[in-house]
Amino acid sequence: MAGEFPTKARCVIIGGGVAGCSVAYHLAELGWTDIVLLERKQLTCGTTWHAAGLIGQGRASPTHQKMAMYSADLYERLEQEVEISTGLKRNGSLLIAKSDEKVHEVKHLAAAVNMNGLDAHILSPGECKEKYPYMNVDDIQLGMYIPRDGQADPANVTQAMAKGARAKGAKIIQGVKVTDVLTKDDRVTGVVTDKGTIEADYVVNCAGMWGRDVGKLAGVDIPLHACEHFYIVTEPIDGLPGNLPVLRSQEECAYYKEDAGKILLGAFEPVAKPWGGDGIPEDFEFDQLPEDFDHFGPILEQAIKRLPMLETAGIHTFFNGPESFTPDDNWYMGEAPNLKNFYVMCGFNSVGIISSGGVGRELARWMDTGAPQEDLWNVDIRRAFGFQNNKRYLQARVTETLGLLYADHYPYRQFASARGIRRTALHNHMKSLGACFGELSGWERPNWFVKPDERGSVTPEYQYSWKRQNWFENAAEEHKAVRENVGFFDMSSFGKIRVEGRDAESVLQRVCGADVAVEPGKIVYTQWLNERACVEADVTVTRLSDTVFLVVTPAATVKREMNWLRRHIPADAHCIATDITVGEAAIAVMGPNARDLLSKVTPEDLSNEAFPFGTAKEIEFGMGLARAHRVTYVGELGWEIYTSADMAGHIFETLWEAGEPMDLRPCGMHVLDSCRIEKAFRHFGHDITDDDNVLHAGLGFAVKVDKQQSKFGDFVGREAVLATKQQGLTKRLIQFKLEDPEPLLYHHEPLYRDGERAGYLTSGNYGHHLGAAIGLGYVDCAPEEKASDVVASKYEIEVDGERLPAIASFRPMYDPKSERTKA
Repeated sequence: MAGEFPTKARCVIIGGGVAGCSVAYHLAELGWTDIVLLERKQLTCGTTWHAAGLIGQGRASPTHQKMAMYSADLYERLEQEVEISTGLKRNGSLLIAKSDEKVHEVKHLAAAVNMNGLDAHILSPGECKEKYPYMNVDDIQLGMYIPRDGQADPANVTQAMAKGARAKGAKIIQGVKVTDVLTKDDRVTGVVTDKGTIEADYVVNCAGMWGRDVGKLAGVDIPLHACEHFYIVTEPIDGLPGNLPVLRSQEECAYYKEDAGKILLGAFEPVAKPWGGDGIPEDFEFDQLPEDFDHFGPILEQAIKRLPMLETAGIHTFFNGPESFTPDDNWYMGEAPNLKNFYVMCGFNSVGIISSGGVGRELARWMDTGAPQEDLWNVDIRRAFGFQNNKRYLQARVTETLGLLYADHYPYRQFASARGIRRTALHNHMKSLGACFGELSGWERPNWFVKPDERGSVTPEYQYSWKRQNWFENAAEEHKAVRENVGFFDMSSFGKIRVEGRDAESVLQRVCGADVAVEPGKIVYTQWLNERACVEADVTVTRLSDTVFLVVTPAATVKREMNWLRRHIPADAHCIATDITVGEAAIAVMGPNARDLLSKVTPEDLSNEAFPFGTAKEIEFGMGLARAHRVTYVGELGWEIYTSADMAGHIFETLWEAGEPMDLRPCGMHVLDSCRIEKAFRHFGHDITDDDNVLHAGLGFAVKVDKQQSKFGDFVGREAVLATKQQGLTKRLIQFKLEDPEPLLYHHEPLYRDGERAGYLTSGNYGHHLGAAIGLGYVDCAPEEKASDVVASKYEIEVDGERLPAIASFRPMYDPKSERTKA
């Protein structure tokens, strides 16, 4: 290799599994040259070689299903392109359901799968038996069959992409270990290996279960941890047909696939075994971990009941191999938030084979254009927080996340492990009031509260269901308090970014679609747009002084917003952005009696004339100080009260003492969401993403194309906004209300317009005031169609396999003129 080892490359890819080879292949396909893929041992030797190779394309997420479908088609196409068999077999898949709850989930998934462009069929037990004759169907209610699913050979898939990448000019070098990642001025500049240094413009971390370690070399947090993953392979079974579908019995934590005349039985057990926390052995290569029949035994016991023939089939192989899992069961991809041109694609949580083809293409497109070309937020590396890279945290969490792949995917399901990491200054106060906490980005947040007369006697915990859960009536009372009296929310976890400097206004004018050149004390609702006029962030910007602004963001996206700001602050700008989230507590006081309550605790004049909507002031509050913002995310009169964390306890106690005689109610995040959806307020990550045009989302009122140009140029996305206006809208975000008050809506339910599929719900919740489930969703339309014609159509929403009539509206169904917020 001496003399041939490269010293420069446009892109270095670390890791020769299915992910790394996919990135190499797709970058080369886009015309990139000087691509070097480095593998520490041999291609596929980490996790890829022992993957089960299941080709399960069905997903609730349209983007994830699109990528999975592309993967399957790619593996089929590669066989002709590179003349290597990928082992792709379209023998279908069958997911069975025993319980009523699982039936609901499977029907919900089938509707989404069909909506996303893949045929899924609901089968009776008898029809399931026809598809899989060896299965006991006595205790199942139905199954979901996807004919185009199947299985493939992971090693051959990887080798096929590697061969295709080489043919397109990429260089793949095995037996090379990366020992360091080089950086300068927050940009990656190359890698150091045991064979020499390679300068590089781009580096991609596809190191699988080594991904966290490679990330640490670059100073990038990539929270993942390996777990032991088990399957057995039987002895050959006489007469076993080769076209059996892949069978999944998630309630029994098991999957089955035919494998060369044998049955492979794999497991996603509820309590997994973390592995490699003390370091992965240096010589790890095509290695197996020790057998653990005691751990696998409960899965096998149920499997014998499901497939009775297993009782007499001998076990040929008991396999235990490591795979990497992440804290939220989603993989990581994209550019690191703190290191330019360092990209990530790892942590696949056992779905790497079916995902890597499509994900590799999307990452290559991202690198080629500088931005994601699809909605990829839930797998974006920018969602990861530094504390999640803590090894003890990871070991605790992945013990749960492996099993969650096959656990019931109930709405509102919360993680049970690695909890209590981030607590607001008001946490103990909320706990004393009977809060049932949920977790978001590590924050413990009250999702709902025990009713006042049940505090101390009822334990605040979830009882999950696809129907009305045990907290439904609690939320109804909290919702009523906000609509008819007054309630409060602990919103301290919301992101808070201080932007300051003499160029702060110019920077924000460049970033924001709205006009933020306002007087101090004014609050501006705005979106940050990309070059396609799609929404990168949905925030409020409060001008605190001539040179200081406060950006308030959702809790989960503060790292994303910080990344976006820093990338858009010119090098010569006198402006800095600082995340001050943990320094300030925030309490939202909302409801028609909010003014009466707050008047008891502050001498400030809270009248409309003195304190109009969309303004902020520093006020005396009890014996402390706070900053009051007159805004709302629930559609009521109210203020958000911000105070330093040290005063939060006093501020809350003062509020609570004054509010108890008025029946002030603590309210949780579930009610914040149900109130906002009644008011048709958008939610980033669901209703608006970086793949949703701001005009399609109905947010044109917040975009000021004629505002004065910033010293740094027009706001990002302005030209695309103007182009969209000229071309007309091809889809519109509409609010829906089911006519039947009983069913519930969540998201991804298909929408039908005049009998034809026209879109899907991006979010849903129950509108306790409006008396039925409410949803938001995009509907396809022709550019020349009037808004009135679009909503005049007949709409139905598919729930549990039935199409239910729905009322459509462009205007918010609750307080359409916003009279209550400005009362």
